Amino acid sequence: MKIGILSDTHGSLSAWELVREKVFKEVDLILHAGDVLYHGPRNPLPEGYDPKGLARALNEEKIPIFFAKGNCDAEVDQLLIRFPLMNPFVVLFVEGLTIFVVHELDKNSSKFINAYNPLILIYGHTHKPDLKEEKNLLFNPGSPSLPKEGPSTVGLLDTSIASLKLLNLKGDILKEIKIRR
Repeated sequence: MKIGILSDTHGSLSAWELVREKVFKEVDLILHAGDVLYHGPRNPLPEGYDPKGLARALNEEKIPIFFAKGNCDAEVDQLLIRFPLMNPFVVLFVEGLTIFVVHELDKNSSKFINAYNPLILIYGHTHKPDLKEEKNLLFNPGSPSLPKEGPSTVGLLDTSIASLKLLNLKGDILKEIKIRR
C-alpha cells in the first residue's frame, strides 16, 4: 500500500495539484496533518491560494483522505470538505503498522501518543521537514505550499517495501528510512 503524507497546505490549490500529479499519483490513501484551507494570520498568502478550489479538489478525490485538525482549521472549513476534518488526531492500523497523525506535538497529544505507542508518528505545524528514528519513527512532511528552511516537501509511505520517504515536489527522494517492524 502507498500512502501519501502531507501537512500545512494552507489553501494552496496549485501546490495540491502539483503534489497529486507528481508525487501522489499512485497512492491508495492520503494522510494530512492539518492546516488545510486557511493560511493563518502569521503566514503570507501561499502561491495558488484558492481555499474553495482546494476544498473542491479534495472532495473530488476517489481515495480516502484522513485529516488531523490543525491550529488554522475551523469548523466553517468542515462545511466545505466531505471528509472529517476536525479530529484532533488520527490513528490507523495498516498492514501491521500503527500510524498516529497529529498537527502539533504537545502535552495534549503526548498522552494519546503514549496510549497507542505508534510505530510511525506523523506531525506538522512547523513547516520544517523532519524524518528520524527514535522510539518511534518521527515524521514531519514539511509543507508543499509554505515551506520553512528548504524546499516544498511531502512524504510517501510504501508498506510493500517498508519505506518512509521525504520527497520534494518533483518526486526526488530527500531522505528515506526503512521501517523495522
